[in-house]
Amino acid sequence: MMLLMPVLIPMLAAAISMVLWKHQTLQRWISVFSNFALLVAAGTLFTTVYNDGIQVITLGGWDAPFGISLVADLLAVIMVTVSAVVAFCISIYALATMTKEHEKFGFYPLLHLMLAGVIGSFLTGDIFNLYVWFEIMLVASFGLLILGGERSQMEGALKYVTLNLLSSALFLSAIGLLYAYAGTLNMADLGQKLAMSDSPEVVTVISLLFLVAFGIKAAAFPLFFWLPASYHTPPVAISAVFAGLLTKVGVYALYRVFSVIFIGDIGFTHSTLLMWMGIFTMVTGVLGAAAQFEVRRILSFHIVSQIGYMILGLALFTPLAILGGVFYLFHHIVVKTNLFLIGGVMHRLHGTYDLSRLGGLYKSAPFLAILFAIPAMSLAGIPPLSGFFAKFVVIKAGIEAKEWIGVIASLAVGLLTMYSMIKIWAEAFWKKLPEEAETLPPLSDSERLCLYLPIILMAGITVTIGINAEWFVNLALWPLNRSSILSSTFKLC
Repeated sequence: MMLLMPVLIPMLAAAISMVLWKHQTLQRWISVFSNFALLVAAGTLFTTVYNDGIQVITLGGWDAPFGISLVADLLAVIMVTVSAVVAFCISIYALATMTKEHEKFGFYPLLHLMLAGVIGSFLTGDIFNLYVWFEIMLVASFGLLILGGERSQMEGALKYVTLNLLSSALFLSAIGLLYAYAGTLNMADLGQKLAMSDSPEVVTVISLLFLVAFGIKAAAFPLFFWLPASYHTPPVAISAVFAGLLTKVGVYALYRVFSVIFIGDIGFTHSTLLMWMGIFTMVTGVLGAAAQFEVRRILSFHIVSQIGYMILGLALFTPLAILGGVFYLFHHIVVKTNLFLIGGVMHRLHGTYDLSRLGGLYKSAPFLAILFAIPAMSLAGIPPLSGFFAKFVVIKAGIEAKEWIGVIASLAVGLLTMYSMIKIWAEAFWKKLPEEAETLPPLSDSERLCLYLPIILMAGITVTIGINAEWFVNLALWPLNRSSILSSTFKLC
């Protein structure tokens, strides 16, 4: 039952919020309390897996590989726990930022439904049910993206929906071909059967369909343009949860299938396709960010750029590289969510995300300046914050593998990332506020609490990860003994 709770809690919260559709105040507090309960359930599951090992439950009385399995290994519970932290922070932040009009359109039911899809994706042990959870997540995210029906939201949603529907069609087609070939969809079972395949070229073709499908969902090169075209359009609480979680589910799926299932043609799928995908994703993302002058657009392009580091870790496919990629994955969720939340406070103070119309925040909001510096420096890879260790491990793995193009690209992208963060600092915080800029009424005490508490919590997590990097790196060691994980999971299933 413990394994089901992180999925059941947001689904129950979504159902209750639907029943209380006309009672926005109750929905707000249900959101806060349910996400706190989710955080407790995720923490309990994390402790159990950390102490006792992999947890598995089969539903409907059918044993794997025939039945539906939920599997919680250390990677899955790390992602569930970080997602719960994000959900709790967003629920508090939304108290001060979501308008009643947006709440009337179903913000809270859609948010909880999306969280259920995200967490279900992390915990599933069956690749078809990964598709089901993906679709639950994406349907809810479609609703959140167009919440309010503003013109800019509709324009961004068109690209978002089109590319993600293409991704879903490819994903479903790949699942059908995989089942026709292997006769199973249980991930552990697939890992064992495909390792003994006598037709590796067929497996490689199927793996390419998964690569394109998950690459789109992860916003990897070349089909990433839907993300910077859409993530800056909804209310900031929605932008932040999208930035933190949605693309990471795609990256997580890539790590699952290309470190457990499709490992028979590493020279082509990893060393060639994933390697160049990672490099071009890094470079195009950071160049796009450098050309922008609006806070959320800059941050959106940097999501793409940082996804490249994660894909590079998978492409190198050494124990150190996988470790670095996993570390990067959960570090980035916290940092990127926090930067979007800080951008929302800038907007609340001056009514804009345009850097040319911002300024003087170093004097008018000095605490916000400090809070911005922490995730910004972490994203740029400045020690001793979490981003430094994530980049360091991936780059060190590239040096050991002698993949010099990837190493040079990683270092160059790191410098350009720093340039973008300095640009935001110089324009929004350091320069004088332009005379024509708008200044909104000061924050009330309750508003200040709801806006700043999540930011402080996430900044503290970023610092904690950096200071205790060794402990967190050890958490990312799950793939170092892939065969034992496979055999244990299959046996338990």
